[in-house]
Amino acid sequence: MPQRLLEGARRHPEVESIYYAEKRPRHTTNRGLYEHSLRIAAGLQKLGVGRGDVVAVQLPTWYETTVLYLALMHLGAIVLPIVSIYGPAEVEFILRQSKARLYFSPARWRKVDYLARHAGFRSLPDLRDIVIVGDGAPAGAQTWERLEAAGTSDFDPVASDPDAVSLLMYTSGTTSAPKGVQHTHHSLLREWGRPSYRNRGLYLANLPAGHYTGYSYMFRPSIYGAPMVFLDQWDAQFAAELVQRHQVKAGGGTPIFLFSLIEMAQKHGFDISSLESFSLGGQGMTPALVQLADSHGFPGARVYGSTEHPTVTGFEPELPFEKRAYTDGRLDEGNEVRIVDDEGRDVPLGREGEVLTRGPEMFVGYLDAELDRDSFAPGGWMKSGDIGRLDAEGFLTITDRKKDIIIRGGENISSVEVEETLARHPAVRAAAAVAMPDRTYGEKVCVCVELHPGQTLTMEQVREHFVKAGLAKQKTPERLEILPELPRNASGKIKKFELRAQVRAAVEGEQQQ
Repeated sequence: MPQRLLEGARRHPEVESIYYAEKRPRHTTNRGLYEHSLRIAAGLQKLGVGRGDVVAVQLPTWYETTVLYLALMHLGAIVLPIVSIYGPAEVEFILRQSKARLYFSPARWRKVDYLARHAGFRSLPDLRDIVIVGDGAPAGAQTWERLEAAGTSDFDPVASDPDAVSLLMYTSGTTSAPKGVQHTHHSLLREWGRPSYRNRGLYLANLPAGHYTGYSYMFRPSIYGAPMVFLDQWDAQFAAELVQRHQVKAGGGTPIFLFSLIEMAQKHGFDISSLESFSLGGQGMTPALVQLADSHGFPGARVYGSTEHPTVTGFEPELPFEKRAYTDGRLDEGNEVRIVDDEGRDVPLGREGEVLTRGPEMFVGYLDAELDRDSFAPGGWMKSGDIGRLDAEGFLTITDRKKDIIIRGGENISSVEVEETLARHPAVRAAAAVAMPDRTYGEKVCVCVELHPGQTLTMEQVREHFVKAGLAKQKTPERLEILPELPRNASGKIKKFELRAQVRAAVEGEQQQ
């Protein structure tokens, strides 16, 4: 990877990256990014960071974040991006399990006081130091400026092993704790070398740096010579203004980004006609959403992937509307998909079953190897946990979800984690978390609860309970259904499919009133 970054800096030295942050705007080039990253790499080396060390980064999409990611590549270290929404409980778990050596964070950002969390992290046995980026660092703290001053520009990047782990990224799944997904230099390069990643002109990068896609955005200028406009937080009105100001050509994200971008452009009179394409992922993708993009002059297209297997189907805005709107795309080059029944047997083309995937950019396993046992089928096939069908032309359509997660605005939320948290409330006898449909976010968290005799519970009490638990705000339930008893099967397992159907019907009924 370091060699590819050097080649990119030499081949595309003047390609621009524009970072829009409330207090940290920056305009730079590939040459500037590369040279600055060498200095930071040298500073990190003086802090003892070397090949194979894990460095955790809980930063917004700032200029410094890109420089840091590049610098860690130069060192052969393992980058551990952490999404900004994760609360202290999730971050402490991740830092402890990953044995991270350094942790980068702001002092404060978007009303979150990160400094208040640091005292709890400093006792972790493997964490050597915390580096603060931005204003507000207390006296004596390790800061970005001190790191920068300690470095020199004559640093020589470390030769990397293509099969060495380069990226460790945590994602919520069916288990209560986040899962550490491991990618190598090889899997990243295979992913970023795909045709669907080609330069489509100035791109609006609106996804957080702690997500796989947001992380990948930061390497587009170096790898492809693709100019980028980065946002550190989503502001639809500002995004529409930037599309007009910079004549942005392409973008992507979950339904909420597309809906709000078009809404703000119409409301405030911004011209977003420069957009030529918009890729759509996550829950809540409908033919109407693709039609909405088309009607504004930029073809929308659905794509399918995950942190574990990022690009299963490629982004092809040139396809006919029927393929872009009613399928989740065509298998990208080198990828394979099997559709199997509950016994693991292949089903005929066009029949539904669980989606198994395999491909060169797939992850190499979870940090907790115990999780691999239930995640892979013989032959290296990854169990996606999604239900879908495949047609004779290689187009995949996802129809349902087998794995028990809720996807809110592109964020995976573990139902188990929500349930375990709520179960600790003294009024709750049993709880089940299910997805409820939402036009803006795709899905939101609904909890169905069975209370102890004589107990009561309000939505406000649920919110207070989740705040005290220290979880990300997005995991807090947004609907509460209190039932005399939860539906169970003969073995006592809660029948969540019944609850999902009841909640869906209730929400749809309310929308029609």
